[in-house]
Amino acid sequence: MRILFVTSTRIGDAVLSTGLLDHLVRTYPEAQFTIACGPVAAPLFEAVPRLARLIVLRKLPYARHWLEFLGQTMGSFWDIIVDLRGSVATMALFRSHRYAYYTDRAPVHRLVKLSEVLKLDRPAAPKLWTAPAHEAEAERRVGEAHVGAHGGEDIPVLALGPTANWPCKEWPVENFIELARRLTGPKGPLADARIMVLGGPGEHAAARPLIAAFPPARIIEIFDGVSLLTAFACLRRAGLYVGNDSGLMHMAAAAGIPTLGLFGPTQDAHYAPFGPNCAVVRTPESYEELNGSAKRMEKPGSLMGGLTVDAVEHGARDLVARTRGAG
Repeated sequence: MRILFVTSTRIGDAVLSTGLLDHLVRTYPEAQFTIACGPVAAPLFEAVPRLARLIVLRKLPYARHWLEFLGQTMGSFWDIIVDLRGSVATMALFRSHRYAYYTDRAPVHRLVKLSEVLKLDRPAAPKLWTAPAHEAEAERRVGEAHVGAHGGEDIPVLALGPTANWPCKEWPVENFIELARRLTGPKGPLADARIMVLGGPGEHAAARPLIAAFPPARIIEIFDGVSLLTAFACLRRAGLYVGNDSGLMHMAAAAGIPTLGLFGPTQDAHYAPFGPNCAVVRTPESYEELNGSAKRMEKPGSLMGGLTVDAVEHGARDLVARTRGAG
């Protein structure tokens, strides 16, 4: 049995789509999977069970990437095609069943809309798979953070995502510094925690003030050179994640750790981190107020300044208390 799964270019959207993929993996245990997605998100799928092929769709002029895609898929018969990009290309393939998603602006979480593609009874929670090499590298980077200096109590890890792919949705880095001091201070919910700082390629410089604000022994840096699945394995070893609306936020939610997403000029109704251990805090201004063209032209940098450290600290403390109680 052959299943073709066509998903997103962006990391966050790709992570949200993995709930559908997990449903297919569990429902069809004999199936072989071919996954097509953009180059940035492709590493997320390297350890999918029964992966026959990973097709990387690199955008080309005049949509030639879809012609290349057809050249790699036209010669096969597909039992199931799930096309989350709603492409015309998959309509030309030989198949038994084709399910497609088309962009919907309704105020409903994207994961809920994706789950409707396969008419699932409940939203399909994101799922990422790792290989032993990813876990071993994560243990090397983070494992020592779990044991106290004298072999006693576990030392928690606070994970922070201070960057994003759009400057307007980045909470000021000085706010992350103050938040980390409060959450890991003597009276904080993660007292004495090490601080894991994560970011994508080319984002290390933006996070440098946060990294420099704490002793090197307390910092775990996850940036260039660390694969997405290793970063995911590192996140699973953290006690709390706080970060901007980004792919890393969705990876943290998929890892099952308490995840607090910070929102302003993007819609939490569509893209809040999904799961029972997740929560959102947003600016006092609405999405519409912040995302108007006049506001963006007036202040092309961060539009997250209205979100106070007090508000985020309160959200983080509430989330930690709730998830610890649930455990």
